[in-house]
Amino acid sequence: MITTSLSAVIGAKRERVWRALTVPDEVLRWDDRVITLLDPATDYPRAGQRVRWTYRIGKISLTLRDAPVEVVPPERLRTALALGPIRFDAAYTLADEVGDTNRTRFAVKLISSNSVPVLGAEVDRFEVRRLAAEFLDARVRAIQSWCERNP
Repeated sequence: MITTSLSAVIGAKRERVWRALTVPDEVLRWDDRVITLLDPATDYPRAGQRVRWTYRIGKISLTLRDAPVEVVPPERLRTALALGPIRFDAAYTLADEVGDTNRTRFAVKLISSNSVPVLGAEVDRFEVRRLAAEFLDARVRAIQSWCERNP
């Protein structure tokens, strides 16, 4: 298994960051890779729920399957993600920054398998790690920018 982690301090309250992470209309606004929500999700996220998003990687659109496993508002969200043949376990953790409740320590950890089969070939662990790091970096920077510009 490959574990990739990233964290950042976001200049917004934890409840604001949680809302950006969990309200589908907001996700569509800050994550430019997410094109649309395919399933109704009025109470997203809820453990055991399954939703699908149209997700773009470069010029390719794929279905991102999202199945929340653990939801502890506004502190933790763990979800099983599938993007084409790639499977991730994603854990988002939010905490007040020490000494400053107007800032949030936002951490994301992705766990994926060492290789991914694709049409007659296999993506090795180095490529999987690169894809996971790019996914994390883009999400963390986007949610940070969104929350700081839209308090």
